[in-house]
Amino acid sequence: MEKTRIILCGACGKMGGNVLSLLADDENAVAVCGVDLYPREIGIPVYTSFADIQEEADVIIDFSSPVGLTERLEYAKAHGLGIVLASTGFTADDVALINAYANDVAIFKTANLSLGINLMQALCKAAAEVLGEEYDVEIVEKHHNLKKDAPSGTALMLANTVNEAFEGKKRFVNGREGIVGAREKSEIGIHAVRGGTIVGEHEVMFAGEDEIITISHSARSKRVFAVGAIRAAKFLPQKAAGMYEMKDLLAAEND
Repeated sequence: MEKTRIILCGACGKMGGNVLSLLADDENAVAVCGVDLYPREIGIPVYTSFADIQEEADVIIDFSSPVGLTERLEYAKAHGLGIVLASTGFTADDVALINAYANDVAIFKTANLSLGINLMQALCKAAAEVLGEEYDVEIVEKHHNLKKDAPSGTALMLANTVNEAFEGKKRFVNGREGIVGAREKSEIGIHAVRGGTIVGEHEVMFAGEDEIITISHSARSKRVFAVGAIRAAKFLPQKAAGMYEMKDLLAAEND
């Protein structure tokens, strides 16, 4: 079996380092080169632009940022590669661009590559369906002090999942300040905490009369996201153009 050949975008960052560390012992996948605005020696060729890449590949793992998104998607389209979008902070215009390229490119996009978070997502939806309108839903997410976007993509993913149980009728309230009045049943509160080196913590609280149910997840290392990205990279080659997410990967692995 030939190894899945990966172009690693954001290769010189922390997540790039985690991916390379895991790939060093992987018998089925290899990073053939990297792309990074600030290249350094990491054991594979690193380019500042996709236009400079010389190596043949099967898939792109993108752990960079939304900046330069068009270049990455265009390269994937031109070379027939799948792409794993492992970063967050995409604008509405970015999402529209990604959806447009999905007509020609196999794109794996999820707000969180952790298996645990995806299980949490399913549990939250089930809880919302059972508990219904009698329980207020509040989401708290915590991340390190360098994270640029808030609320986190994962918090929004969880909020949207819960909202599916309410047919999309809930509105999101990002934090509260001042005299805001009594909480309305139509709200899902989302609160962001930033500090220190917190990798990622998410808590969904269902608060009812005289009882509270909390579903939470804590990532203790960034390696869990690297593991998910590599699994996605192995899943994507030979897939038809379109949008894929963790539930598609898990279905394929358990088929």
